[in-house]
Amino acid sequence: MSDNRANAEVRILQDAAAIAKRAAEEFIKSANAAAKAKGSFTVSLSGGSTPKALYTLLVSDPDSNFRMANEAMISKAPLKPEQVHRIRAENPDTEQAAREYEQELRSHFHLEDGQAPPFDLVLLGMGNEGHTLSLFPGTKVLRDNGRLVVRNWVGKLYAERVTLTAPAVNNAAQVIFMVAGADKASALKGVLEGPYEPEQLPAQLIDPKHGRLLWLVDTAAGGMLSKGVRE
Repeated sequence: MSDNRANAEVRILQDAAAIAKRAAEEFIKSANAAAKAKGSFTVSLSGGSTPKALYTLLVSDPDSNFRMANEAMISKAPLKPEQVHRIRAENPDTEQAAREYEQELRSHFHLEDGQAPPFDLVLLGMGNEGHTLSLFPGTKVLRDNGRLVVRNWVGKLYAERVTLTAPAVNNAAQVIFMVAGADKASALKGVLEGPYEPEQLPAQLIDPKHGRLLWLVDTAAGGMLSKGVRE
């Protein structure tokens, strides 16, 4: 992976609610553009407390234009079960779950060996040690092995995780990180402005080859940054 952080856009917003609002705007814009250009929109959704605020806003805020836009889109193109592709993390055989999901991605996007899914949008959070997805510092999956989906043993959690890899994300048209909280400040400073050492700070691996990388952070998380546009 190359270090291309200079191309990242960093926006420092007031709080987590402002991050959710701005991310919702970007979500709707991306969805509308993709639907107009090719009649479909593919988005990869992550977990985490900050992304969760976005999902809540998109579907439940009664005073929000985002809910209206979301309902308008879904009413015109209702999601069918086959349009929702989730990792079956309940499978106790995590290797099988990872391989099945990778095959599902390859089938859906008609990928050949060496190709990565062309997501229109990938939404990500970041942990306070600089991890994203389930790519944790020092774990084996940080090495590019050509896989799109892998199982990852995370010792600090004493748990197996199934996760997309960085190469699976880096072919996206747009990637948005949502980061809130003072406990993320030092890791965020390291990811964006420190040495390129992704084995310590795996979020540095996310670097869309031909897409847009947008960081939406609140004032607490961005308190140590020397760069970034305050909104």
